[in-house]
Amino acid sequence: MKPSLYPADHPAIIMANTKQTISFGELDAFSNRFAHLMRSLGLKPGDGIALCLENHPYFLPICWGAQRAGLYFTAISYRLSADEVQYIVNDCGARVLITSAHLESTFDALLPKLNPRPACFMLDRAHPEADLLNDALADQPNTPIDDEAYGQSLLYSSGTTGRPKGVKKPLFQEPFGEETAVFRAAQTRYLFDTETRYLSPAPLYHAAPLGFTMNVLRYGGTVVVMPSFDAETALKLLEEHQITHAQWVPTMFVRLLKLDLSVKQRYHFPSLKYAIHAAAPCPISIKEQMIEWWGNIIFEYYAGTEGNGSTFITSEEWLEHRGSVGRPANDCKLHILDDTGKPLPPFEHGGVYFEGGGRFEYLNDPDKTAESQSTQGFSTLGDIGYVDDEGYLYLTDRKSYMIISGGVNIYPQEAENILITHPKVADVAVFGIPNEEFGEEVKAVVQPIDIAQAGPALEAELIAFTRSNIAHLKCPKSIDFLDELPRHPTGKLYKRILKDTYWQKK
Repeated sequence: MKPSLYPADHPAIIMANTKQTISFGELDAFSNRFAHLMRSLGLKPGDGIALCLENHPYFLPICWGAQRAGLYFTAISYRLSADEVQYIVNDCGARVLITSAHLESTFDALLPKLNPRPACFMLDRAHPEADLLNDALADQPNTPIDDEAYGQSLLYSSGTTGRPKGVKKPLFQEPFGEETAVFRAAQTRYLFDTETRYLSPAPLYHAAPLGFTMNVLRYGGTVVVMPSFDAETALKLLEEHQITHAQWVPTMFVRLLKLDLSVKQRYHFPSLKYAIHAAAPCPISIKEQMIEWWGNIIFEYYAGTEGNGSTFITSEEWLEHRGSVGRPANDCKLHILDDTGKPLPPFEHGGVYFEGGGRFEYLNDPDKTAESQSTQGFSTLGDIGYVDDEGYLYLTDRKSYMIISGGVNIYPQEAENILITHPKVADVAVFGIPNEEFGEEVKAVVQPIDIAQAGPALEAELIAFTRSNIAHLKCPKSIDFLDELPRHPTGKLYKRILKDTYWQKK
């Protein structure tokens, strides 16, 4: 389906903070003009553009324009430094770069290092080195280009373990406007239609928010975009816009649950039917509390930007398999393999691999692409886990985060899942630090609810709390405190940044 198939005055995008609304008619006209502009610049299907924007009203219309022009579109975090943005723009080979006045200082800093320099456009204000995008679109036709074709996102990893890598997937082969298997799978699962009202509380440059919002729009639903996440504001928007679908990450659940009871009781949103979460492991107790609060409308999936496979689980299933992220979805198969590639039986921990999912490559990095493949041709995101005797997957941790202490494998997620439930803890990271005798020991860094409480007494309390719940060898031997942990807005923790600090001291 195309945006033009929906009533022109039906709201497509609503900005939660300003109430600015873009109708489907406006979305259709903007994306058509954008596609024409790209063709006028010589871009053809398979070429790429980059956009580095905050949650801007025209973020999704730009992506729609690239989508209908058959282009790869690389959405870049606006929180990155100029050097980081410049690296991605150069690495993906973008022929067009779009940013906004909000990021003018970043643009000024990265511009001299762009090689080759793409055509540059800016939103909200003109720039000596970038044309105002809306001016460039003004003279373009608002009718479809002659060679419409599906584009595809080309997104970069969060860079939690080094330089981010672009994930390149094949372009869709279906004619533009016809259904694709990827779009249809999500629509069937979540029943997106013209009555859908979807709340997007996360940055749009991330794979999940971008994919879901594009899919909702494709089926005529309305997307309500938050500029940034705030727990009480999110509850207010659920009620105010009668939201039917919303996507979350576990850190958002934690912040919602830690609101005062009076705040939580102030808002009512019976319209919400699908509360979807993914992106990071969700502690069992946190999900139990969310289901108790919101009911059996919590749906979880496990997948990655790579699109190589996924699992899915409903609230009812999860209550029977607590801690699971579900069973394989969309006809893909799941395999647990040891380090030699040998299949493992149920309940044995190993690498999590998918078979039969989408194909991908890490752009400009054939070695990393090869490392993600097993000898059988299965692919992995680098996670460790196991399946039970019914085929439900349980994630243990990232392989790169595993702590080896005295020859014993320790998965820090277990301690993190315990500590985050303590009423004095706002956020936590657990990882290995050097130990002369055992190689590594378990360390925790905690963001307290009240930083004034940080100190030896709280450290002792938290260590004792952890030891009362899991085996002592899995518990932190020491805890440091920070005002805020370096966490990606999508919920992923930049654990490498914390861990490197301690290993550099060695």
